[in-house]
Amino acid sequence: MTDLPIPATRPENPRFSSGPCAKIPHYSLDMLSDAPLGRSHRAAVGKAKLALAIDLTREVLGVPEGYRIGIVPGSDTGAVEMAMWTLLGARPVEMLAWESFGEGWVTDAVKQLKLDAVVRTADYGKIVNLAEVDFDRDVVFTWNGTTSGVRVPNGDAIPADRAGLTICDATSAAFAMDLPWDKLDVVTFSWQKVLGGEGAHGVLILSPRAVERLETYTPAWPLPKIFRMTKGGKLIEGIFKGETINTPSMLAVEDYLVALTWAQGLGGLPALIARADANAGAVRDFIADKDWIADLAEDPATGSTTSVCLKFTDPVIRDGAAFAKAVAKRLEKEGVALDAGAYRDAPAGLRIWCGSTVETADVAALMPWIEWAYRSELAAQ
Repeated sequence: MTDLPIPATRPENPRFSSGPCAKIPHYSLDMLSDAPLGRSHRAAVGKAKLALAIDLTREVLGVPEGYRIGIVPGSDTGAVEMAMWTLLGARPVEMLAWESFGEGWVTDAVKQLKLDAVVRTADYGKIVNLAEVDFDRDVVFTWNGTTSGVRVPNGDAIPADRAGLTICDATSAAFAMDLPWDKLDVVTFSWQKVLGGEGAHGVLILSPRAVERLETYTPAWPLPKIFRMTKGGKLIEGIFKGETINTPSMLAVEDYLVALTWAQGLGGLPALIARADANAGAVRDFIADKDWIADLAEDPATGSTTSVCLKFTDPVIRDGAAFAKAVAKRLEKEGVALDAGAYRDAPAGLRIWCGSTVETADVAALMPWIEWAYRSELAAQ
């Protein structure tokens, strides 16, 4: 087999990691010069920055009035755990998982909280049949499977008159996909995904129904201080006005504000969604007529537009896992795609981050390099 010549064009930004993700275009540390470093987050300037981050989050995402937005510790993981430990146990529970992080929430619910939960799982590349889910139970699920490249296509399967709460890990969906707020009672995400923010901070969004649960239900298990959102049976409203549970990084907060302001300037959520759609489209257009590579997502309706996962399908490949790692290594060595290998628990392949901070021209420039790396590695095996 003859190797392809090295492609003529390289991505200007080779950062295709699925988290932490690419910074906004033309990012510079000079943009953080207004960060109140060395000041208390409880000082007026710190509180103002945190409150602004909450207000801009509401504006860009279109979060309805009455929904509380809090900045919490521990990235998206911390936000999900806060929701599970404080809200679950009041009603029967269903846990849905179609990738590694969803499987982690199942483990916590069943083995740590000891809940007798109904567990529904699907293999990588698929999601569960949402029509079979009983939404009169509390339901925990990921909107977008960061490690599996599949997403919930819409909220149609979730009844408006459900009795249970829907707890949605939306960490690689928020700011790139249309989330149906009327169908979601808890939404969590981290800054490090679609807006390319710095790690360690999570965002927790609660519907009025979730707040009611917090104020009327006390879990049977002890709650660490870092999870407590009520006092005397009432929501601690300060958490949702910028009075964080623990000390946040004001540098990271400033970084988030810069990204939110950039998103506003683009045109808000519709523009962010359009960018991710175009990026994912560039990948799928490239692989559409190829017989050696395919989308891990089996149903196009559930294909992710942020974490696009690919699998090599050429039957002459002898060791799929080793081959995929070698291709990713070639791409990194050439400086055209950094951190583009599949997640460690996922099927062997590539994972191309196509979130809203990525430029479509960079995704398009990467595609011929993937074919070059594939053919080069095939010839070498």
